[in-house]
Amino acid sequence: MSNSKKPEFTPNPPRGVFYYRFLNKSLLGDLWVKIFHTCLTLVLLEFICTGKVVSQDPDNPARTVKIGLLILDSSYTSALQGAEMAVRIANEKVGTKGLKFQLVFRSMEGPWGTGSKQAVNLIFEEKVWALFGLHDGRNAHLVEQAATKSQVVFLSAWSGDPTLSQAFVPWFFNCVPNDNQQAASLIEEIYNKRKFNKIAVVSGNDYDSKMTRNSFLKSVNESGKPDPVQFNYEDYSLNLNDLSDGIKKAKVNCIVLFCPPKTSIKITRHFMQKEINLPLYGSLMLLNENELSTQELEVYDNILSIPSGNWTGPENMSFIQKFQKTYNRIPGMVASYSYDGMSVLIEAIRKAGSEDREMIQKSLKNIHFNGVTGPIKFDDKGNRSGNFELMKTKDGVPVSWE
Repeated sequence: MSNSKKPEFTPNPPRGVFYYRFLNKSLLGDLWVKIFHTCLTLVLLEFICTGKVVSQDPDNPARTVKIGLLILDSSYTSALQGAEMAVRIANEKVGTKGLKFQLVFRSMEGPWGTGSKQAVNLIFEEKVWALFGLHDGRNAHLVEQAATKSQVVFLSAWSGDPTLSQAFVPWFFNCVPNDNQQAASLIEEIYNKRKFNKIAVVSGNDYDSKMTRNSFLKSVNESGKPDPVQFNYEDYSLNLNDLSDGIKKAKVNCIVLFCPPKTSIKITRHFMQKEINLPLYGSLMLLNENELSTQELEVYDNILSIPSGNWTGPENMSFIQKFQKTYNRIPGMVASYSYDGMSVLIEAIRKAGSEDREMIQKSLKNIHFNGVTGPIKFDDKGNRSGNFELMKTKDGVPVSWE
């Protein structure tokens, strides 16, 4: 991870309107509590019925567009930097229909459920026009619930959890290929193109790793391909030699990793030491530059292959130059998806031309956007559409096979 100074995060905001029930009734009196409850109900009804936020910037309400950014924790500087750059570039452009964009971010650090509270704060206190998230799948579900109840667009730009779109929530969109889409790309490359019929899957026990692994195994089963040989990392964490011995004994053609980034790097380095030079595949989540240093990401160079769109367009080259000039480092996967996701949201709001949430949702649903991670459009469930072919990685981002 870069040594650049981390942004200073504001502490958790004061308790919002949803916590009025905790007020001391002995101080307010029953009458005042009833009055407060009535006023609150009217405000929320206006919010829900009109499809508009209650208020924006009191100094210039017509020009301020707040977009809420939710990140997993304070280590996710790349997520913040990618979104910040998209907002800055948008505000520098002419012809934005009088709209200026403002990023309001919250960290999900804290006890379980903090993500939901932060999403509620962004919606009802900060009055954001849309929610944008770069975090794990479990927190994404919490944000999705808050967005659904308040009918605010939520765009996820990191979690590949396919169950997020299976609820058929029209307010949810995903900027990354989900686990099912990644699984289809892996199967096409491994079984159909490479003709590998005996593969090893090494997976972790965390939520995202299990979801990615299960999607892959289910897709393999449905396609009628031979079942992989499975290895649970936790069974070998104290002695990786047993893992490498098991891989050798199984005589597999390739290895697929579904583990957290730090674990995957540890395993990859061990395989290299043991001279296990089998083709290595994995999901997008392995390349998280917020959890891996530049030196660690270089371990994957020309070794790891992941599902990805076309990252070789002029938009990507321009983004790399601007990001490197601003932050003195090359952007990784998280920064790239953060920039693209925020740019897509801004473009959708521009086209909608209004804070009306339904208009923004329809605009995002119909958008066609050329991003740094390739063309972006969404299917009827909010999943990113397109072809996601396998690409090797260099410096933590996809590059063409050639």
